[in-house]
Amino acid sequence: MLDIRFIRDNPELVQENLEAKGYKVQISTLLEADAARRGLQQQADELREKRNTISTQLKGGRPSDELVAESKSIKETLMTIETDLKSADDTYQDLINQVPNILQEDVPRGGEEDSVEIKRWGEQNSGAVDHLDFATARDWIDFERGSKVAGAKFYYLKGDLALLENAITQYALNLVTQKGFTLLTVPALVNSRIAGGTGFAPRSSDQSDEYYIEGEDLALIATAEIPITGYHADEIIDEAQLPLLYAGYSPSFRKEAGTYGKHNRGLFRVHQFNKLELYAFTTPEQSRQVHEQILALEEEIWQALGIPYHVINIAAGDLGAPASKKYDIEYWSPVDGIYRELTSASNCTDFQARNLNIRVRRADGNVEVLHTLNGTAVSLARSLVAILEHYQNEDGTLRVPEVLRMYMGNRDIL
Repeated sequence: MLDIRFIRDNPELVQENLEAKGYKVQISTLLEADAARRGLQQQADELREKRNTISTQLKGGRPSDELVAESKSIKETLMTIETDLKSADDTYQDLINQVPNILQEDVPRGGEEDSVEIKRWGEQNSGAVDHLDFATARDWIDFERGSKVAGAKFYYLKGDLALLENAITQYALNLVTQKGFTLLTVPALVNSRIAGGTGFAPRSSDQSDEYYIEGEDLALIATAEIPITGYHADEIIDEAQLPLLYAGYSPSFRKEAGTYGKHNRGLFRVHQFNKLELYAFTTPEQSRQVHEQILALEEEIWQALGIPYHVINIAAGDLGAPASKKYDIEYWSPVDGIYRELTSASNCTDFQARNLNIRVRRADGNVEVLHTLNGTAVSLARSLVAILEHYQNEDGTLRVPEVLRMYMGNRDIL
């Protein structure tokens, strides 16, 4: 969440930013709720102080009837104010949790179509067979049995395609750990505090993509970003330790409701997939540089795999609540003749860390909220789509990208 002091000092800026992101909360309403909450808190504090003073007086000898009556009146009034305070605080929390992060100055305004291309790599070839048709012909993928077992958009990978997914994972793991990222395996379930603390506040209640466990305060993770954010919750990290770089490998689960159609068939948009996530805890002054480093590492992966792509600076209206700025890498699809989303890299500044009370202790002893960043090294389902589209041969075989061959028994053709 944002610091309420920042909101009080910059209401117009915060209102403009949240509207640019497509959120509907009115900052004036939030500030009214904040003032009401603080006013009730002050009244409650004053009454508690007065109650304590009277309690001391009541202990000394026989109290007067007036003092006893005043004590009873304060108790009743305090109970009413505390009830009102809880209601006011609930209203305040609900409103402030709907306020997204502040945008960086170079984030384009507008919706998805207003995102700005900042780099392009590789050639825009054409004429490939759709990945689902290609993989099905090789008996490498089975959505029919996945649907029988778990429902639509679940699947089995088989044989060489399952091995290829593992090869991509091993290649990416080796690269990112060589770059200084510490590998974590993470819980696939998180509690509501950690899930909410990542800041993925939906624009409306029907836009939540999480799978919740009935009767439990647990949800399946949509990305390893969520449990890694919680890894240092309620901790103070010495400045000398930052940046802390982690790589989290996990399954990811998303409802992805309403995303059926030609461009979402097959593996491109599914309910479960494996992913290697990059994550950084930094000081505020480190975060912009680390953001560029995460993007550069993602680019290194896709250049090594030989997949043409472009990088776009995501427009405000297409950003989630936590992101202050986000880059997407989109690969060129020779099947669809367009660029399609592959990975992303986001700077969430102090938004998530404030939610989960993650702070840095400076060399001078001062303590402040630190910054968090995340990026996708490889999202395995979409990685397979890109490779199947770009490395297929006319005879139905598949070339293995050179950097993956050592993980595929040194085979170059599947």
